[in-house]
Amino acid sequence: MKEFNVKRIDVDTGKYEIILNIEDARDLSVYREDRVKVVGGRKTITAKVNVTDTLIEPGTIGAFRKTHDALDVAVDDKIQLIPTSKPDSVEYIRKKMDGKELSKSELYDIIRDLVSGSISDIEMTAYVVACYTRGMTLDETENLTKAIIDTGDVIEFDKGPVFDFHSIGGLPGNKVTLLVVPIVAASGLMIPKTCSRAISSACGTADILETIANVTLSIEDIKRISEEVGGVIAWGGAVNMAPADDLIIQVEYPLAIDPYPQVISSIMAKKKAGGAEYLLIDLPMGPGTKVETEEIARRYVNDFIEIGRRIGIKVECAITFGGQPVGAAIGPALEVKEALEALEGKKVRTSLIEKSAALAGLILEAGGVATTGQGKEAAKEIIRSGKALEKLLEIIKHQGGNHEITSETVPLGKYTHTVVSDKEGYVDAINNKSIVKVVRAAGAPKSKGAGLWLYEKKGHKVAKGQKLYTLYADSERKLKEALRVSRELRPLTIEGMLLKVFPSFHQI
Repeated sequence: MKEFNVKRIDVDTGKYEIILNIEDARDLSVYREDRVKVVGGRKTITAKVNVTDTLIEPGTIGAFRKTHDALDVAVDDKIQLIPTSKPDSVEYIRKKMDGKELSKSELYDIIRDLVSGSISDIEMTAYVVACYTRGMTLDETENLTKAIIDTGDVIEFDKGPVFDFHSIGGLPGNKVTLLVVPIVAASGLMIPKTCSRAISSACGTADILETIANVTLSIEDIKRISEEVGGVIAWGGAVNMAPADDLIIQVEYPLAIDPYPQVISSIMAKKKAGGAEYLLIDLPMGPGTKVETEEIARRYVNDFIEIGRRIGIKVECAITFGGQPVGAAIGPALEVKEALEALEGKKVRTSLIEKSAALAGLILEAGGVATTGQGKEAAKEIIRSGKALEKLLEIIKHQGGNHEITSETVPLGKYTHTVVSDKEGYVDAINNKSIVKVVRAAGAPKSKGAGLWLYEKKGHKVAKGQKLYTLYADSERKLKEALRVSRELRPLTIEGMLLKVFPSFHQI
C-alpha cells in the first residue's frame, strides 16, 4: 500500500479534511467529498478529501490543522490512505428526505457522524433542509435533543437551583437578555446564560455582548463566574456543550432557515448541557417572526414543555408581542447602548423595560424571591435601584470587558445616514424581516457597529421630512448597500388617514 508524506496546512476548517494531488486521487479512485481512513501517527481518523493539481505535490497529503493535530504525526512519519464508504447515516438522511420517521439509533448515528466529521457539508445541508421541509415527530425531536446532549460536555454546578432564560429569536432588537440576566442575578438567583449567534436574525445575544465583553468562555469560566457573580452571558458555541448543534447552525446561517424541530432540540439540548433546572422561554409572536400566529405559538409551548419534561427541565413559556422591534435599537453595538440606557435610568422605549421586567419577574417568582403576581414590579425595582446595572457591569468585568463602560461610550458605526418620511401620515406597519435584511446589509452581526435606530413605531404620526430611522455601518460601502436595501424594501410603511377614494371623480 502506498505511503504518503504529511504536510501541515495551518488552516482551521473545523473538520477532518485532507488535500490530495489529483494524480494520487486518481490512483486511489477517490473524488472530492469522498472519505478516506488516514492511518499513521498515533491515531486513525476518517477525513474528507479535497483535490488539487497545484497546492500539493504527488506523494504528499495536505492535512488541515484539526486533522494534523489529531494524527499527532512526527516530521518523518509516513501515513497510508484507505478509501472508505459513506457511513450508514447518509442513508438515514435520505430516509428523512423521503419524509420517513427516524429511529433513536438512526438519529444518534447522524449526530455522532456529524461531530466526528464523517458527514460532508453537502450531506449535512441535505439533513437540515429535510428537517425544514419534512419536520419531525415529538419522539424524533426528543431523541435528537438527547443525541446532541450526549455527544458533548455537560456543566455540573456545585450551587443551585440553576435558572435560565432563552428567546427563540426572530424579532429585531430583542436585547432583553442584557436586562433579564442582571436583574435575576441581582436578586440572588443564579442564571448562567449560554446564548447563540445570529441564525436568521440581525444579531444574537452573543453577537451583542461581544461588542463590549468576551463571550468565548470555557466551561470552567462559565461555572466559576456564575457561582461567584450569579450570572454569565456566554457564547455556547465556544465550548464543547452540544457541539453538533453549532455545526448544524453553520449550515442554517447561510440559508437563513431555522427548522422547527431544530429550534426545540437546539435550545433544550444546550440548556440541559448548561445545567438548567428551570427554563423560561420567550416566544415573540407577530408577522415576520418565527411565531407568526397563536396556533404556532401554542404548538411551541406544548412541545417545549413536553421535551423539557422528558429531559428533566421545568419549562415555562411566555408568548410576547412581536409585531415590531423591541425598543429602538437593532444591531450589536446599538443594542448594547440601549440596554445600558435602560439600566442607567435614561428614557428608553417602554417596550424594552416592560418586556424585560415581565420576563425577569416570572423567574423571580419561580425562584421564590417575589410573590406570585409581584415579580414584574420587583424586577422594575431592581432596575430603579441601580442593582441591575451594577450586576451587568460586574458580569462584564468578570468576562474581560470594560466595567466602566456607559451608554455614551459604546463604539458605534461611524458611517450614518438618516432616512426621513417623504410624506405626512402614520406609521402603518414595520416589517420585521425587512428590518433584519437592512441591518444585515449594513454588516451585522459581524460588523459590531452596524445597525439601525428607529425613531418612530407603529401608529405614530409623522410629518413630511421627519426622521424615521438612522442607519449605521463600519464602512461607507456597507452603508450604501444598507441604504439601497432599505429603499428597495421600505421597512416602514407610512399611510395617510385617507387611503382610497371610490369613485375617483376627478377622472370623470
